[in-house]
Amino acid sequence: MTFDRAPRSASPNTILGVVLTAYLMILLDLSIVYTGMPEIGKTMNMSPVMQTWVQNAYLLCFGGFLLLSARLGDTFGRRRVLQIGVVLFTLASLVIGISQSPYELIAARAVQGLGASILAPSVLAIISTTFSEGAERTRALAWYSVVAGAGASLGLVLGGIFAGLLSWRIGFLVNIPIGIALVFAVARYIPENAPTRGKFDLMGAITSTVGVGLLVYGLVNAAEAGWLDPITLTALVLSVAVLGLFLWHESRVDVPVLPLRLLRSRERSAAYLARMLYVGSIVSFFFFGTQLMQRVLGYSAFQAGLGFLPMTAVQFAAAMAIPRVTRAIGGVPMLMGSLLLISVGLLWLANAGADASFWQLALPMVVIGIGNGAAMAPLTTSGVRGVEGRDQGAASGLVNVAHQLGGSIGLSVLIVVFAANTNPQLTGAALMSHQVSAVFIGAAVMNLLALVLTAIFILPANRKNERPCGAAALAGPAE
Repeated sequence: MTFDRAPRSASPNTILGVVLTAYLMILLDLSIVYTGMPEIGKTMNMSPVMQTWVQNAYLLCFGGFLLLSARLGDTFGRRRVLQIGVVLFTLASLVIGISQSPYELIAARAVQGLGASILAPSVLAIISTTFSEGAERTRALAWYSVVAGAGASLGLVLGGIFAGLLSWRIGFLVNIPIGIALVFAVARYIPENAPTRGKFDLMGAITSTVGVGLLVYGLVNAAEAGWLDPITLTALVLSVAVLGLFLWHESRVDVPVLPLRLLRSRERSAAYLARMLYVGSIVSFFFFGTQLMQRVLGYSAFQAGLGFLPMTAVQFAAAMAIPRVTRAIGGVPMLMGSLLLISVGLLWLANAGADASFWQLALPMVVIGIGNGAAMAPLTTSGVRGVEGRDQGAASGLVNVAHQLGGSIGLSVLIVVFAANTNPQLTGAALMSHQVSAVFIGAAVMNLLALVLTAIFILPANRKNERPCGAAALAGPAE
């Protein structure tokens, strides 16, 4: 393996294939835990609270290090940083797969989250710099959306299958051969960018990591202990103070971790906020959909995994159709329709009772899958539109921070909604079904708010900027 400059003959198709494989790997392990968690807890003899930290440790390091990791690629070279992320993620996956104690497992998940924080923004930055803004980048982001949309829900299916039929460990050990191949593929095919000149913003790196880490920790703790818990309040207050110091510092430094000029675009800022709302609703749907199937309807892990299959299949088909729909109506109208479909599907699913049949789950999931498959691409396009090459890593980091914080905030808020909707007249599965129904209604409202943001801020900006891609998009980017 070498870190020397990759051959210039590497085609855009090859580069895209390599980075999307890395992205798929982290998406699968982000969601595979949801359906596999009951089996993980049983085999590792973990308490319910300890089980939450299998995911929380990952989320804390993933969200906390995103801005720092994104800027490292701009500063030291994206190919080198991408390789480091792959190595960290792969080694952590190995430790998880062979772990013998809960603490070993949780520590390895934290390292895996750090690796994911490096991989996620690096993938998007490399795509943004490899493909010119316009039709070429739209084609590449269509494929990015296929992976982003289908990868997370595919992880739910695979998590249930592995945990129910084989072993939950396989979901992590399968990363080993993939990671080894990726290390060499990145060295061979990914070109290196010219590093940003200037002194590295150490103060910004520290304050962004500590501030976002405290924010994610406060949100995670709020989901467990409530918003008025002293630890929750302390973490959130400290995060506001540290992030305030971070923003003040960023306005004064020559080469900041987060160039504040990225936030001057109303389109990009609205895209970040809309992404937070949309992702928060989808993550909550994944989490509580699993609870609905396993704790209310009595599905096994294997059956719950298969329960997400209708959504996964149609979501993939919807993502594949993005170029044709974009050509016909434009990306932002497609986004607005997608957010509306997700809201309708969630409201429909909220009517599923404690004795719901499979089809009462599958049909609204199909509607959610169509919307989810088509929403990611236009949100991503708006999040990186008009960004200079020197800031692509930082912009990609912001997209991923919005994605990560949206999931954490959305789940924390909707867990509060879940807890607030207790009914003394209901018990057992009926009570759980009532609470999950309230969560799905709240998730639908979040998508409607994202729809309003899109209509007010993103749609006007795109009337003059958007260039629809053609049907050739899914044949891959031009050589």
